[in-house]
Amino acid sequence: MKTITSIQNSYIKELLKLQEKSRERKKKGLFLVEGQREISLILKGNYSIDTVLIVSDIFSDDELLSQIPSSVQKIEITKDVYQKLAYRDSTEGIIAIVKAKDFSLQNIQFTTKNPLVLVMEGIEKPGNIGAMLRTADAANVDAVLIADPKSDIFNPNIIRSSVGCVFTNQIATGTSEEIISFLQANNINIYSATLQNSNEYYKEDYTKPSAIVVGTEATGLTQIWREKATQNINIPMQGEIDSMNVSVACAIVVFEAKRQRGFKI
Repeated sequence: MKTITSIQNSYIKELLKLQEKSRERKKKGLFLVEGQREISLILKGNYSIDTVLIVSDIFSDDELLSQIPSSVQKIEITKDVYQKLAYRDSTEGIIAIVKAKDFSLQNIQFTTKNPLVLVMEGIEKPGNIGAMLRTADAANVDAVLIADPKSDIFNPNIIRSSVGCVFTNQIATGTSEEIISFLQANNINIYSATLQNSNEYYKEDYTKPSAIVVGTEATGLTQIWREKATQNINIPMQGEIDSMNVSVACAIVVFEAKRQRGFKI
């Protein structure tokens, strides 16, 4: 097994660029994933691993290593090199360099005639995206569609805050117009979370093909989502403010849809 001991190594410097810059990830079609759970989810999500970096003094999960194809290059690195590359404070001693997937809408495959879809429009904060991906995984939604994305899906913050659920969800990106056309073509009702011209969310019927659409906390959904919605919906507020964190609002509505579909809460 090849060994790298210096943080000045040219390959390590290239990996640092991948970790830090969205432009580099898009250019190379690669991203970094650290941690045993996340790499396990990478494998379950049928992602292709390019290279694995291991700190033999720390990493000891032979079962996980046995799941990684033998054709994947494995490099031993020192603790110093690992700590330079690692994004999290916790230490598990393994980092994978992974090939990015194509998030085109045409790749979405529904395995049911009654899909439940989550749509995020223009969400900027990686932590909110990650939290909603966790909700989507927990609710087993059929797809997550990201309209007019403001953040790279393989941003380390999204991977960390989603605890790897970025790899367990079926995801596609596109413009709002493209995603609306996709939903309409698949006869999926659109429920846009907005204050304007809306009904209380729990009064709607989500037992048919449904898309729950959420926007930014600052400005909400753009006009096209309000106009093209089957129905605009809101979550009634009893306090002094008129909105809540978008990931919380997302979870409330998604699990109401799951409740109506027979999921025991």
